[in-house]
Order: sequence, then structure tokens, then C-alpha cells
Amino acid sequence: MDYAALKERQRAGRASHHENLVLRSHRALSWLQRAELSEDLDGRFIFLWIAFNAAYATEIDDRYRLSEQETFKQFLQKLCDLDHDSRRIEGLVWREYPKTIRALLDNPYVFQSFWEYQTGKIQQADWKERFAGGKRRAALALGQRDTPMVLGIVFNRLYTLRNQLVHGGATWNGSVNREQLQSCTDLMGKLVPLVIEVMLDSPQTIWGDAVYPVIEKE
Repeated sequence: MDYAALKERQRAGRASHHENLVLRSHRALSWLQRAELSEDLDGRFIFLWIAFNAAYATEIDDRYRLSEQETFKQFLQKLCDLDHDSRRIEGLVWREYPKTIRALLDNPYVFQSFWEYQTGKIQQADWKERFAGGKRRAALALGQRDTPMVLGIVFNRLYTLRNQLVHGGATWNGSVNREQLQSCTDLMGKLVPLVIEVMLDSPQTIWGDAVYPVIEKE
């Protein structure tokens, strides 16, 4: 589904949806629309990441705060559980594994340990073993139809690219990162609409309070 189809669904059902789902889907859809309008690959990836972030981000008590990566891994697990009967997310992973997912797993430039080696934090043997281990785990998880595990490994790669762009570690429209950016953007462009669709199909699910709630002006 694209923005237009999802927005139509959201409008049709929002009267009966929990306010947290209404806010999350409204925000996520706004950024999905902006991503679809973008002809800029860097911008499209960032807009898709914001759309994903709008869907999953939750206010968490600081005493129990998890890392951002752990938070979205739990979110992906929840989505896969909700999608268990339809298996749309699993189907996407199977279709994309020979293409975008394998390309990401084979690309060291979206693997955080590679950059830790470049800055002298770990040895070359360490990052290479971690890199090979990640590919083995992904292949094993795929064979066991463990979709959340595959997505968790993939999102580690996506998160590295996200950090490179958002924190100024890459050049806009730079030639050196086009391959990984294209793969990541292609995958996110298919996954984010599916995430929103699964959420809209689960209106009774509690997603938690969205970050930065809307405040009425006094």
C-alpha cells in the first residue's frame, strides 16, 4: 500500500481507534507522504526513518529505558506476532532477502563494527568475525522462519546508515554511499507502509503513549 491508500484506511477507522494509534498513524503517514514525494535519495531515507520512528517511539520511564535499537526490535517482534496469520512481513523478508537484505548483509559500510575497527576501537579480526557471524545468524533465522530475528539484524545495518546521515557522517548526494543508501531506502520504502498497515489492522492493540503528545494551547 502507498500513502494514499493507507490514509484512506486511517480516516475510515480512526473514530474507533485508540487515540495513541490515531496519533502514531497520523504522524507516520505524514512522513511517508513526504518520503514518496522526495526525489532525493538521502532525504527519502531520512523521511522513511522518521515515519518508522513515529510509529514505534514510546515514552519510557528513565528507570527502565532501553536502547533505541532494543526498543524497535521489541516493536518488530510485536508487529510480527500481530501479523502471524497473514504473514505479510514474513513474505516481505522472503522476497527481499535475495535482493536488498542480502546486499545489506554483504556491505561492510553499514556494519557498525567495521567503523569501530577503522577508529581503532577493535581489531580487524574482531569486526570480520562479527560481520560473518551476523550473516550466519541471518541465514539461520531465515531457515527457521524467525522473521523478527532477521529484521533485527537488518535494522542494525539500517541504524548505522541512519546515524551516518543524521549525525553528519556522510555527504549529501555523496557518491561513496549510493549502493548502501539505495538498498536501505528500497527496503524501508516497502517495510514502512506495511508496518502502518499492520498497526491499522490491530486497532485494539495497546501501543503506549506516543512521544511528544499534542498539547492544546491555553
